[in-house]
Amino acid sequence: MSEKVEEQHSIADKEQIHPPTYEHEEDEAFGPEPNEEEWGTLREVADTIPVSAFLVILIEFCERFTYYGLSGPFQNYIQNPAPPSYPADQPGALGRGQQTATALNTFFQFWGYVTPILGGIVADQYLGKYRTILLFGTIYIVGLLIMTLTSIPSAIESGASFPGFVVGLVIIGFGMGGIKSNVSPLVAEQYRSKVPFIRTLESGERVIVTPRATYQKIFNMFYWGINVGGLSSIATTELEKNVGFWSAYLLPTAMFIPALIVVVLGRKRYVEAPARGSIFVEVYRLIRMSWKVQGGFDACKPTRLEVENPELMKNVTWDDVFVDELRRALKACVVFCWYPIYWLAYAQMTTNLISQAGEMWTGNVPNDIIQNIDPLVLIITIPIMDRVVYPALRRVGIPMRPIFRITLGFLFASISMAYAAGTQSMIYSNQPNLISAGIQIPAYAFIALSEIFASITGLEYAYKKAPESMKSLVMALFLFTNCLGSVLQFALVSVAVDPKIEWMYVGISAAMFICAPLFWFCHHKADDTDIQDDAIGRRGEVEDAYQAHKPTVADYERDVKHEEA
Repeated sequence: MSEKVEEQHSIADKEQIHPPTYEHEEDEAFGPEPNEEEWGTLREVADTIPVSAFLVILIEFCERFTYYGLSGPFQNYIQNPAPPSYPADQPGALGRGQQTATALNTFFQFWGYVTPILGGIVADQYLGKYRTILLFGTIYIVGLLIMTLTSIPSAIESGASFPGFVVGLVIIGFGMGGIKSNVSPLVAEQYRSKVPFIRTLESGERVIVTPRATYQKIFNMFYWGINVGGLSSIATTELEKNVGFWSAYLLPTAMFIPALIVVVLGRKRYVEAPARGSIFVEVYRLIRMSWKVQGGFDACKPTRLEVENPELMKNVTWDDVFVDELRRALKACVVFCWYPIYWLAYAQMTTNLISQAGEMWTGNVPNDIIQNIDPLVLIITIPIMDRVVYPALRRVGIPMRPIFRITLGFLFASISMAYAAGTQSMIYSNQPNLISAGIQIPAYAFIALSEIFASITGLEYAYKKAPESMKSLVMALFLFTNCLGSVLQFALVSVAVDPKIEWMYVGISAAMFICAPLFWFCHHKADDTDIQDDAIGRRGEVEDAYQAHKPTVADYERDVKHEEA
C-alpha cells in the first residue's frame, strides 16, 4: 500500500506543479509550450474554433429560437380570451386573466432553471453529455407537439387548450433543463488543446495560443448564437396577432427539429468526457471527511491520509487530483452566490421595463417588441468585443480576467437600473404618452453590456473551474442562480406598482452598485491564480477523448478555412 501511495504522491506532485501535457507538440499544427521568458514577451491569442463547436452552437441557436419564440406569446395566450377572428387587435386564447398568466410565466422560468440540476446529474453520473442532450431533446419535442396541437382553434373551443398548455409547459421545461446544463460544457469540450503553446503567424510573429483566450472566444460565439435565436419572438408575436397561436407555436416546434438532426448527424465528431459513475457519493464522503479531520481538504488527500489517518483509508475512493478539482469547483460555486441579484436586475427588461414602455408613446409597434433591443445590441457588440476589444487589450498586456469582467458586468447592470429609475421619474413628471419609448434604449443597451461581462463570463467560469467529471452539474448550479433571481423578482411584486416602482429600480441599482466592489474585494485574488487553477487536472479521461479525436494538420487547416469563411 505504501508503494502505491508513494507512486501516487509523485504523480500528484507533478500534476500540480505542471499542467497536464497533451501530445500536440508532436503535430505540425501546434508548437511547444511557452517558457517563462516567452510568457513575459509574447502576446496571448485565441486558437481557431473546431467545426464540431459550431455544430453545438447551432444546436443552442435552434433551442433558444424555440424557447424565446414559444414563450414570447405566453402572456397573451393565457391572459386574454380568444378573439372572434384574425388578425386580432388583442390576441388571446385561454382567458384566464393577468394573475394566472403571470403565475404560469414565473413558474415556467423557475422550472426551466431548476431542472438543469437533474440534467447535470444524469450527464455526469450516467449517460454523458451527448446522450443526455439527445434524451432530453426528445422529451422537449414531445412537449412542443402537445402545446402546438392543443392550441389549434378546435382545441381552444373544446376547452382542451388549458390542460394541454400546462402539461406541455412542464414537459418543455423538463426537456430544456437537460439540454441547458450540458450544451455549454459540450461546446467548450470541442476545443481539444488543454495547455498553452507557441504558434508562428503568417506575419512571422510568435504568439502564445492559450485555452483561456480560446474559451473566452468560444463562449462569446455561443452567447451570440443564443441572442440571434432570441430574435424569434419578433416573428411569433406577429404570427399570434395575424394568424393565431397555433402558427406561433408551430414555427418554434419546426425549428427544433434541425437541432435534433444536428445532434444525431454530428455524433461522430463530438469530443466528450465520459460519465464518471458514482461521483456524488464520492463528493459527499469527501466533504464529510473534511469536516472530521484537521487540515480540511488537503488532509483528505490519500497521500496524507496514509501517513496521518491510515484508519480512514478504507473509505477512500478518490485520489489527490480529485480533491484539488473539487476544491476548485466549490470556489466557483461561491462566486455564483452573487448572481441572483444580477439576474434580478436582468429580469426587469422582460417584465417591468415592458410595462414601463406601455405607459409611453410607441407609435405603431407593440410595447413588448422593444425588449429585442437587448439581443440586437449583443449581436452587434459581441463580435466587436471578440475580434477587436479583447485582442487589443491582450496585445497591451491587459487580459481581462474573469473576476474583473464580472465586476464590470455588475456595474453596467447598476447603471441600467439607475437609468430606468430616471426614465420612470420622467414619466411621473410629464404626460406619459408624450414621451417616446425609444428613450428606454440605453437601459437595454447597458443590460446587454452587462451580459457580455457577467453572463458570458459566468458560463466560461463555470466550465473552466469545474472538474471534468462535474462540468454539467456545476453549469447547472450556475443556471440555478437565475432561478433564485426569479424568486427575488417574485418577492418584489408588491412594490412593482406606481409610484413605488421608481424606488424599486433605485434599490436594485444600489444593490448592484454595492455588490460590484464587494465582489471584487472578496474574489479578485482568484484572477491572480486563474491559470494555475485551470491547470489542475488529470491525463486520464480527457486525454483519452483527446487522443480519440487527435487533430491533424488537415483538421487544423479545415478549421481555419471554416473560420475564415
